[in-house]
Amino acid sequence: MSRIPLPYNPKVMELFRNPKNLGKLDDATIVAVAGNPACGDMITFYLKINEQTYVIEKAQFESYGCAANIATSSIVTEMIKGLTLKATWTDITWQKVTEEIGGLPSVKFHCGVLAVGALKRAIRKYFNAHGGEPAWMPKENTFEEKQALEEEELANTLSKRLKSEEEKSP
Repeated sequence: MSRIPLPYNPKVMELFRNPKNLGKLDDATIVAVAGNPACGDMITFYLKINEQTYVIEKAQFESYGCAANIATSSIVTEMIKGLTLKATWTDITWQKVTEEIGGLPSVKFHCGVLAVGALKRAIRKYFNAHGGEPAWMPKENTFEEKQALEEEELANTLSKRLKSEEEKSP
């Protein structure tokens, strides 16, 4: 069986080959992880937040995944620098991320969803750790958060099963 390469545009390929803001941020205010066990993509976002203004001063990521995963994570870090957490929450969507990188093959839209899900989980996690969610944040998880959470729960379940199987084998 042969595999046909996906038709990534030049911007996706450039961000894949030369990602912006790649690497761990040691002085991050908050860190969030999201993953998709179905395709193997994993993202960790590191955000440095000004505690007085709630502005994202720095954003970096680590990724294990395909070109679309790396490109969407990279562009998200560029899009959110200098934004408040509220503006980030309301203005950054997976559709805008996909548009910003010039589009993705339809089978790779989930990469944008995963990136935004990880970002929104980081913001929710930040507020939960600092006194509770603001009035503008919905009580229910967003579509992107739900996707990231489902994928994380599936990864945890699979990991437990594998661990259980390893313990059983001689």
